[in-house]
Amino acid sequence: MSVDRILAPSDALVGLRAAGKGALLEELARRAANALGLAAETILPALIRRESLGSTGIGDGIALPHARLEGIARPYGILARLRDPIDFDAVDDRPVDLVVLLLLPAVAEGETLNALACVARRLRDPGAAAAMRAARDAAALYAAATGR
Repeated sequence: MSVDRILAPSDALVGLRAAGKGALLEELARRAANALGLAAETILPALIRRESLGSTGIGDGIALPHARLEGIARPYGILARLRDPIDFDAVDDRPVDLVVLLLLPAVAEGETLNALACVARRLRDPGAAAAMRAARDAAALYAAATGR
């Protein structure tokens, strides 16, 4: 699986503002709900449940909030570069400025098993992360994330 099969160009956001982790998760859940035709009330609790198991702030200013959901057939993601870094309870205690929301089908099979690893690998690549942080607009952010 490749990042461009998870993220669409329209799902790359530059300069997203959030007052904190909770507000960010709410905003991403709302955007995902609109894109997928689901209720935000089903997405947000799934994300909060996952965060309660341990922060998805993976370090180096990166967070990968994710959840499995009924009602989606393939992985879906939103990439956001935040205007201002926020506390995300990351493993290294650094504030987060790059976030990928990843929603996965409830039943894990085939390529969907690799979606989380694929996105995490790309985000953890220092060159890719630097390019995402330097992107001037959403198109450049998407290109940096997908390697295109």
